[in-house]
Amino acid sequence: MERLTERLAVASRALERLRRITELPQIGEIERDAVIQRFEFTFEAVWKAAQFHLLKMEGLDVASPKAAIRACREVGLLDEQEAMQALRMADDRNLTVHTYNEQLAEQILERIMGYQVLLDHWLTAMKNIQIT
Repeated sequence: MERLTERLAVASRALERLRRITELPQIGEIERDAVIQRFEFTFEAVWKAAQFHLLKMEGLDVASPKAAIRACREVGLLDEQEAMQALRMADDRNLTVHTYNEQLAEQILERIMGYQVLLDHWLTAMKNIQIT
């Protein structure tokens, strides 16, 4: 349980760092790239926390972000709509290596703002189950 608590805490800190940068009054090119980078490590921290949660709390062994998302939908951590958004988020995470493409980087930046809400909900759902 302690290790799960640690993973959830890491993911929470990553999400808070993402939140802080997206709340800046202006987001220029450098800040945009920083938002995308923070999104990358926040997504990684959250899906890996979900992976560990699924193993320890549900006995499910998943090996990829999309498998974790689907399993989280199955156990009720995400509803159908959230799971669909999370799968799109995983696709966007995979596209972040192309931040040299200005248009794509701007599109991903816009979607990241919405993904924060989903990441927060996903984390909260895991924390609530851990507590009960």
